[in-house]
Amino acid sequence: MTLGAGGSSVVVPRNFRLLEELERGEKGIGDGTVSYGMDDGDDIYMRSWTGTIIAPHNVLISLSFSLSTVHEGRIYQLKLFCDKDYPEKPPTVRFHSRINMTCVNHETGVVEPKKFGLLANWQREYTMETILTQLKKEMSTSHNRKLVQPPEGTCF
Repeated sequence: MTLGAGGSSVVVPRNFRLLEELERGEKGIGDGTVSYGMDDGDDIYMRSWTGTIIAPHNVLISLSFSLSTVHEGRIYQLKLFCDKDYPEKPPTVRFHSRINMTCVNHETGVVEPKKFGLLANWQREYTMETILTQLKKEMSTSHNRKLVQPPEGTCF
């Protein structure tokens, strides 16, 4: 949503919103540790996307202490599916790379909305970038950073 003339709100149509996200994803995001793009450039509905997260490094607590994370150095691939209701409703998010996280179904790789607050409390302003960035942060939380991980390179 953006503000129009006189401060009125204007709802950006789905396809324009997805084009904005595509442009941003192609330019690169922030520090370059999350990225995303369309799976099929011929998909006029822009439904299927691939995301990449370069896992967080050790978490620096102070100059003399850091918390290690089992994810360090790993690269995770994800699939995001934006149904016709996006961005009113969140996309379906599924890890392609195997990962152990409390919000990820261990059999399918699906990020479970009830266990991942961003999807459970979805707002139209959130983007695929927001999802990937929050998943990366979630990897560093106390309940995820020490979970034993499957061998690198394995997939769901």
